[in-house]
Amino acid sequence: MSENVPQLSADDAARLRDDLAGWTVDAVEAVVGDRAARALGREQITPALMAARDAGADRHALLTRLFVLGDVLSDADLSTALPALTADGAARTGLVAMTDGAGRALVQLSPHAAADGDVQVDWWVPSDPREAITGRAVQPDHVLGVGGASTMLASVTVRRPVGRVLDLGTGCGIQALHASLHADQVVATDISRRALAYARLSEAINRPALREAAWDMREGSLLEPVEGEAFDLIVSNPPFVITPPGAPRFEYRDGGLEGDAVVETLIREAGAHLHPGGIAQFLGNWEIRGDWTSRLETWLDASPVPLDAWVIQRDALDAAEYAETWLRDAGITPERDAERFRDAYETYLRAFDATGVEAIGFGAVLLRRPMHGSPTLRRLEEHEGALPSPLGPHLAASLDAHDWLAQTSDEALLDAALTVAPDVTKETYGRPLLVDPEHLLLRQGGALGRSIKADTALAGFVGACDGELTAGQIAHALAALLDVPAGTMVGGLVPAIRDLVRDGFLIR
Repeated sequence: MSENVPQLSADDAARLRDDLAGWTVDAVEAVVGDRAARALGREQITPALMAARDAGADRHALLTRLFVLGDVLSDADLSTALPALTADGAARTGLVAMTDGAGRALVQLSPHAAADGDVQVDWWVPSDPREAITGRAVQPDHVLGVGGASTMLASVTVRRPVGRVLDLGTGCGIQALHASLHADQVVATDISRRALAYARLSEAINRPALREAAWDMREGSLLEPVEGEAFDLIVSNPPFVITPPGAPRFEYRDGGLEGDAVVETLIREAGAHLHPGGIAQFLGNWEIRGDWTSRLETWLDASPVPLDAWVIQRDALDAAEYAETWLRDAGITPERDAERFRDAYETYLRAFDATGVEAIGFGAVLLRRPMHGSPTLRRLEEHEGALPSPLGPHLAASLDAHDWLAQTSDEALLDAALTVAPDVTKETYGRPLLVDPEHLLLRQGGALGRSIKADTALAGFVGACDGELTAGQIAHALAALLDVPAGTMVGGLVPAIRDLVRDGFLIR
């Protein structure tokens, strides 16, 4: 055992993999059913427990009860669930605690699926049992499993074959697992020794599905463990939660810095650790006082290495919503401990009020060190609600489109033949008695689901983009059709065409 986290020898890891083979995300859902799967998403385990227990000696049901739902299994059921590792082996390695001939898992082990090109890869990700399982508030050194933030980061990450990847704040190792599919080397860091122990366990369990050499794991805060080093990709689901002094702190979400300094540090310092053309992507919270973009603009301007930047703010919570969210996340609730909840709640509110914080933003940050020359991209935008998944391919395509546009003159743009993306639709709105619609919308079915209000000329231009005619030919034809001077038509269309290419409505 290391830091109270199981350690597996190569032989024990192989036996456990044999036992887990076939036990996937789909297998768990097949055991518990749709209703229970939705309840698990709300941190309610009772429906899943009912379904898994009703499945009897089915091995996938037993594994689900043991490692996902925290249920107690008899020695006989453990032997059925883990025939290769055996109940004795599970106890010896620290995966299970045995009491009076029955065992309970000491870790949560969750199936996780990822795409490697056209092939699905199945992993099993270990972590500390969550609060819904233990019924207790999590401990300060709790190591979080796969959750909404980690899956969001994995979804938005640009996936290209690269040399070196840094997973900063690796936690249970989920981003390192994803990086292993397209990187030659993965360096995983964390300030928490328990988190690194779980990452080692994750690597041991999943080693045959990982392409590169053993992960290089290092203990330390933020970028300190990689001082003087550079990477092609940095990914981080950092401890970005803003915790006022006096409020409960947890290693997995609190970086030990005041306010939103963790995100500030990454924005200011990540560029120095990127190779030319390298990308850093991470999630974060930031304090909002007035315009939400101004604080991030200041940090970006302070980077000693000029960077391209694309920030998508997904939502913003006021101080009360933020306090409630993160207190409940830690299992600190009025139902369980009303006095502790009230005291911590008040601590949050008074701290935010004292510093003039109006809201706390949450979103995804993408930074890129230019391959040559100066940065050309500075985009800070809002997108309310959940981001579509996977979003990484769209971000990659949009970056490529931006780079092409940055080096393409208006004349060269007009010489290009463009095609409407297959997910784009045109919507018209108007009162029934009107001959012409009052509104025209161009809408994406994928990517970020953007919609653009179009006039007759722009809608006509997009409708004619079938890859046969150049943009200039279509613009001049529209000018003649609508009896508009050609220069006026072209001058009005070019900026809109650039936006449509950048955002994926039109493709080259």
